[in-house]
Amino acid sequence: MNNRIALVRANSGLTQEKFAAKLGLSQNFVWMLEKGSRVPSARTISDICREFNVNEHWLRTGEGKMLLPVDPEEEILGFVRDLLTDAPDFRRALVRVLARMTTDEWAMLKAKSRELMEHIETPPSQ
Repeated sequence: MNNRIALVRANSGLTQEKFAAKLGLSQNFVWMLEKGSRVPSARTISDICREFNVNEHWLRTGEGKMLLPVDPEEEILGFVRDLLTDAPDFRRALVRVLARMTTDEWAMLKAKSRELMEHIETPPSQ
């Protein structure tokens, strides 16, 4: 299971320290879990699965898919929850800017996004 815990952490893009903080554990304990010198408790397994949307059967056995399907509304709520609890960063600044956009600005952004997609799908000839 230690390799799968390390894979969950790597997939999340978090350091051991940040992964541990999300689970209420110490960085050293996460290191020991990943090394295989400690066995996670049922609660730690449950916390990993809940926090990172991991399939518990996969985490325990390696069978099946690592991640559970994500409800789009839950995905947005999780993102917002992280924004409000993590230290202010680029993501929070971007959401603040987006939140202040007018209807016309949203329409322009939509049009520019479509233009970008057309450019990506059909690059201009050189």
